[in-house]
Amino acid sequence: MNELKFEILNNLVELTRSIGAPEKDLVILGDGNTSAFISERSFWVKASGAQMNNIDNSGFTEVYTEKALDVLKHESLTDQELKQVFADARVDQNGKHPSIETVFHALGLTKCDAKFVVHTHPIAVNSILCSQQARKALGGHLFSESALYLGPEGIIIDYADPGLPIARALIREIDRYQQKWGQNPRIFYLLNHGMVALGQTPKEVENITAMAVKAARILLGTYTLGGPHFISDDDVKRVITRPDEEFRRKLANQ
Repeated sequence: MNELKFEILNNLVELTRSIGAPEKDLVILGDGNTSAFISERSFWVKASGAQMNNIDNSGFTEVYTEKALDVLKHESLTDQELKQVFADARVDQNGKHPSIETVFHALGLTKCDAKFVVHTHPIAVNSILCSQQARKALGGHLFSESALYLGPEGIIIDYADPGLPIARALIREIDRYQQKWGQNPRIFYLLNHGMVALGQTPKEVENITAMAVKAARILLGTYTLGGPHFISDDDVKRVITRPDEEFRRKLANQ
């Protein structure tokens, strides 16, 4: 198990450095965080404050999944209490403190069955998420590849402090999405904050992130010519259920 655990960590380090590369313009300074499923017992998550572009193995902390989700047992938590919950969740109590956003990694890796989770703050995406019309703008797909890689829709969550408010909002939206579509979401949008990609492989979360940025850039461009013209719901359903398209998506995500 230890060998597998550290193979996963090495993959996560490589993924995180790639996502954090300055030329991709997805994060700066200590922005963003990543995580990877180890087992039902625990997962790796980026340590608080670590920079993604030059991170190494020491920039991650192994966290007990059940203990990370202990935040949900509380009616309310102060900032210090929230920090202590995540500190107590560390497998190595001398290890670095996990990201304060550990809770939505825990939910992505459990409720959504993801193996890798990437949280970024792309400028193109945040230009939309910080706007008054964000929900309307993200309410459809402009082209078929967006639906294919991002899924039929993205979960959109109102801005909230990390911890209980965002966790409870995510749980409600994940449950709604799973009941509506019969599958797990691949992307969360956090208003006035950023986006979260969820996938089975490092390549998949990179592809989701890249496609979300492409879609955001095109979406912003449509407003110079009257606004977005979304493809129909029938077109979305068609592309996400075509066997050849699903084969293409899975091949690209390997």
